[in-house]
Amino acid sequence: MAGTGSAAAAAARGLARPGPAARGGSGVYKGWRRLLGPKETLRLLEGSVVHREGALLALSKPPGLPILGRPGDLSLDALLPALRRRLGLAAELHVVKAPAREYSGLVLLSSCYHTTKKLQQFFTNARQRGQYPATYRAITVGVPAEVEGEICTGLCWQQQGDKAMVVPVPAPGRRSLARKDVKITQTHYRVLSTMGGCALLQLQPRTAFPEQLQVHLTLLLCPALGDHEHSSHVGRVLGVPFFLTPETTPTRTQVLDKELLSRLGLSPRQVHHLPLHIHLQELVLPEGPLCAPPPPYFQHTLHCLGLPEH
Repeated sequence: MAGTGSAAAAAARGLARPGPAARGGSGVYKGWRRLLGPKETLRLLEGSVVHREGALLALSKPPGLPILGRPGDLSLDALLPALRRRLGLAAELHVVKAPAREYSGLVLLSSCYHTTKKLQQFFTNARQRGQYPATYRAITVGVPAEVEGEICTGLCWQQQGDKAMVVPVPAPGRRSLARKDVKITQTHYRVLSTMGGCALLQLQPRTAFPEQLQVHLTLLLCPALGDHEHSSHVGRVLGVPFFLTPETTPTRTQVLDKELLSRLGLSPRQVHHLPLHIHLQELVLPEGPLCAPPPPYFQHTLHCLGLPEH
């Protein structure tokens, strides 16, 4: 059942080997972190359809686009009526499965209410059986000590000044778990390739919590490339990484060493253009897997770092 829309595939292929202009600066990254207007976002979504069969429609969303939003805000849900008309669909579209706002990747939509509920229950049952219906790819700054393993920790929201942040709770108490102040979260990871201190990882979350994958990667001491929210929680002394508690470390733009900046064709002042390199690549449905290629900037980074894609 795996499928790839021609427009999305062409975009990914087109930047897999960047030209001189892309190598010379942050141009390939810059556009992915700026806010797009509704018309531009709609065109992007229309061109990123990777599967269309029966009541099901799948597309690959860009990072930064929320699934839901307040009235008047730009969100996938707000754009669905216009997307349905542009694609010539008669029935209303419902979101079955989608990555969080900060991630790129597969969005599964359905024009049948019963199909939507059936598939949502399928995903819930799969996680309860210890299966991993969603597979992500991530490019990390750092390489995990083990080639494969499980990350398991409590997560909770914590107020820090005027901002709420997701923080790890390594040993949550029974009361905090009973009150659901803290949730036990789990992610399976596997290293697919490494090069020059960076890695391409496969991530399969068994639980769902906001920013779970980013926090779990910092606990591996390998923050995701483009993570300007949690990467500051990994420090280094003489090249050896260690974890810094969120309470003592303010959020800041990710800091990259000179060698990595050079490989990416970036200056320190351009790092803030880097989008988050976490992509929902595959969903396993009852009929089989459904896949979407990484966005152009992700492919560009793989090429710059010499990381083979698996």
